[in-house]
Amino acid sequence: VLLQASGGGLVQPGGSLRLSCAASGSIASINAMGWYRPAPGKQRELVAIISKDGTTNYSDSVKGRFTISRDNAKNTVYLQMNSPKPEDTAVYYCNADIIVFVTGRRNYWGQGTQVTVSS
Repeated sequence: VLLQASGGGLVQPGGSLRLSCAASGSIASINAMGWYRPAPGKQRELVAIISKDGTTNYSDSVKGRFTISRDNAKNTVYLQMNSPKPEDTAVYYCNADIIVFVTGRRNYWGQGTQVTVSS
């Protein structure tokens, strides 16, 4: 199973950017999918997470600006970043709780995609 993240880049403050992360491989089903980024004193902090049924949760720092969504048919999770701020600059990592055929349930990380917010 692989998680492939894409969509990062340079965006101006107040602009918009959409990240995507697609899971591929011998996938039976996917539970929660989420986005994380490094934070001071932590390895990674949760940015946003979405359950299989579409329930979402956001960090306070992005609530109201970022939107997480998923397409279960495509095994893909998205992060729509609206009105980003310079402090949102980070490498964004996608994460998924996946049930794999034969081997069972396991947590996977994508390779990360750089987002730089700057004018």
